[in-house]
Amino acid sequence: MNRSCPIWGTPASSRSIGAGSDVDSPRAGGMYFIRIPVGNLLRSPDDDRIKARLTSIFIEQRRLGNRYPEISAEEIGHARNSRDKSIHRRADSLLQFIQSRTPDIGTKIHYRSIPNETEHEVKNMPINDIPKEILIHWNMLAHSESLSSTEVQFLLDYLVDKLWISRGKGSNFHGFNYNLTVQGYERLAEIDYTTKDSSQAFVAMWFDKSMNEVWGNGFRSAIEDAGYKPVRIDKKEHVNKIDDEIIAEIKRSRFLVADFTQGTDGARGGVYYEAGFARGLDIPVIFTCRKDVLGKIHFDVRQYNTITWEKNKMSELRKNLKNRISAVIGDGPLRK
Repeated sequence: MNRSCPIWGTPASSRSIGAGSDVDSPRAGGMYFIRIPVGNLLRSPDDDRIKARLTSIFIEQRRLGNRYPEISAEEIGHARNSRDKSIHRRADSLLQFIQSRTPDIGTKIHYRSIPNETEHEVKNMPINDIPKEILIHWNMLAHSESLSSTEVQFLLDYLVDKLWISRGKGSNFHGFNYNLTVQGYERLAEIDYTTKDSSQAFVAMWFDKSMNEVWGNGFRSAIEDAGYKPVRIDKKEHVNKIDDEIIAEIKRSRFLVADFTQGTDGARGGVYYEAGFARGLDIPVIFTCRKDVLGKIHFDVRQYNTITWEKNKMSELRKNLKNRISAVIGDGPLRK
């Protein structure tokens, strides 16, 4: 049936599933699941930037195989505490979206923004009656973390100036045509650091004997249960400089598990570095920490959705981490 997107109030389609609903919203970049009312959690227009960040989180989860990411108070809190994407990352995301809609070399994407005087009229139209070019425009807003057609056009102009896309001759005030250039494909190859075919997961953690059981019965077992091969740098044979080896293994990995548990000598600087390096490459990071030291880790890390664990409860850690990997990343190719 037709309804409005609970996040943006734009046309969407949905169907009831148990205690919630599946929603398919072009403005949110695709499908998501909702079981809670979000009106009191996402107030418009004050929270528009939070909505944009939440949309980006959902797009990333879909890219990683979670077809129906769920709106929850936890995810909204994550979006509220996150930072906006940089202009460069927003432009790259828009470039990736254009590629997804132009699978054949040389094909064009056509989009049209909504004039202010007709915006209310379009928002009240059934989703199936809205022109394809406007739906693409909403998708562009979603994938570039933008709030207006002005922001989208700024990013498109940036991509044109970089020679990554070209503007078609048919562009006019009714709409715009764009297609990828050879340089654009080169840029896409540069930002495609990870592949969905990777079966490796990198684990950044404290290499202390007190963590042996956590590694063996917690992290390693959970990652293997989810269908991936866990890699811990001190367990790998290498002859290179260790920093170079860490960077190389992170780049080869589908995702990274970062455990911020620390001892009396303070925070594990290497874990912070490796998690930050992975996020800089858009490699997903799953955060974990022993429950009793969670309050000691840096605030910028505490704000993320962190799996906490307790000593002598490794089966619980194994289950929670495996479920998080399957939900956010998707089951791996080695799943039995």
